[in-house]
Parts: sequence; structure tokens; C-alpha cells
Amino acid sequence: MKAEKLSRAGSPELDAILGKTFPVLNDGFVRVVDYMGNDSTIVQAARVSYGDGTKKVSQDRGLIRYLLRHRHTTPFEMCSVTLHVRVPMDAWRQWIRHRTASVNEISTRYSIAIDAAQQTDPKEWRIQAIDNKQGSDGFVDQQSGQALTDQETELHNTIRGVYNGRLEQGIAREQARKDLPLATYTEAYWKMDLHNLLHFLALRMDSHAQKEIRDYATIIGEEIVAKWVPSCWEAFLDYRFNSTGMSRMESELLAAINLDNNQAIALAKEFGWLEEGKNGLKNHRERVEFEAKLIDWNIEIPWGK
Repeated sequence: MKAEKLSRAGSPELDAILGKTFPVLNDGFVRVVDYMGNDSTIVQAARVSYGDGTKKVSQDRGLIRYLLRHRHTTPFEMCSVTLHVRVPMDAWRQWIRHRTASVNEISTRYSIAIDAAQQTDPKEWRIQAIDNKQGSDGFVDQQSGQALTDQETELHNTIRGVYNGRLEQGIAREQARKDLPLATYTEAYWKMDLHNLLHFLALRMDSHAQKEIRDYATIIGEEIVAKWVPSCWEAFLDYRFNSTGMSRMESELLAAINLDNNQAIALAKEFGWLEEGKNGLKNHRERVEFEAKLIDWNIEIPWGK
């Protein structure tokens, strides 16, 4: 079979920002180093099974939306992007949990640690949420925030001085680094295929994600992926990020609510969602999440709030 001459699939909008630094936080950044594929690559991969090439743009868009809507993931794996990121180590700990990436991070065994740490604006010190052990809710007052920021700056300067002093005394870098704060920035090359990148963005752009990593994810999504694969990005927002899924119980309850609230209440009790405690209904996560959906849909909660 004679080799078919192919041209490399590209994205002019992404080409225009290759190497461009997008600032994040006080001293972090994200930039595109390289990429492979575009919207048409997804389409070609999906159609290869029956040997049909790219058709009209509108048909390509429709196919991409179908694939994402019905969770056909493999065609999206044909695209990949390599990012150069500079991120605080505490946010990087969450980032690196996405194990489907290829990563090469700066090593403080070989190199001197980056002389920068993530600093908190006095207005951005968040208060621990009462009903969410891993989240925050609200901010401290300006005076308290300023005191915390001043303390943070002093602490970072002290620890950096200790670190530099160890290096000057000839202490090995691998040991001198051990007391550096999690706020210290690290850098890495991070390569991931589009399917797994969309999963990363769905989790890390979500309002429940920690703000710092959410800032990075939002830049990656809105400034990079949206330019790279616009039809895919549109479908992702429509069918995943801005959509609402429903469990079997929620579907049955919604149908019951449309008929009779008493029937819905009986069904919720059957599911174990309406157990009574000393101060009213016990906290049931599935019920609370369903109630939030009802509020978004302007539907009255049958059992009250």
C-alpha cells in the first residue's frame, strides 16, 4: 500500500500562544511547550473504523459532541499537550495525583530551590468551612488578614535564610531543602492527553476545588484548551462541566415530585434519606446534594429545608 502524504494537524490559535506565559497567583505561570492534534484529529480517530475522512465542520462538531456526550473517550486520547508550569508545592501535591500524565519536575537534589513562595493577599485568608472538612467558607477581616500576611512574609524570609545558610556551609542540597515550606514554587513539564486533561479540568475547575489549583485549571481551560480544540471545549462545557448528573434514586424522586410530594417523601424515606436526629433530619450527603439540584431547578423540596 502506497504511503499517503499527510499534513500535521495544527491549531493556529494555539500556535500563536506557544511559549506565552500566563501568570497565576503571585509568581506562578502556565505555558504551552508543545501539542499534538486538534478537533479534526478527534474526528479522524473516530471515523477510522470505517475509513471515512473529515466532512463538513458542522458535522465534525456534531460528532465531537456525540462522542463526549456518550463518553466515547478513545478519540480524545489522540490529542495531547505539554505544559510548563510553575506552581506552589501544596497545590502541586493535588495536581500530581492525576497519574495519567507524563511529568518531569525540577529536582532540588540537583538544583537550588526556586527563590519564591506563594504569598497570600491580606484579603484572601479563608476561614475553615464547618460542613466541609476540606473546604473554606468566607474570609477573615482585613486587620487579621494583614497580620497573617506579615507573619507569612517573616516566616518565609526566615526559612529561606536558613536554607541559604545551609548551602553556604556546604550542606547537601537534598538535606538542606527539608524545611522549605509547601508554599515554595516548583516547576515541571506536564504532558497529558486530551481525555485525561478534561477529567483534570472537570475536577480542578469545580467550585469545590482549592482556589489555588482552581486558578491554574481555569487558565489551562479557558486560555489554552478553548483555543486548541474549540468544538471539544464547547462540548465539554455543555455535557460535562456545566451539566448535572442524576442517580437512579434522584430520577425516581424527581418523577415522584412531579406527581405527588407525599409519594416523593415516602420514596425518600425508603432510600433512608429522611432519618430523624436530635435536631431534625440527620445530615445525609446524597439528600443534601439532591436538594441543591432542586434549588438550582427552582423546584420546591418536598420535605422542607
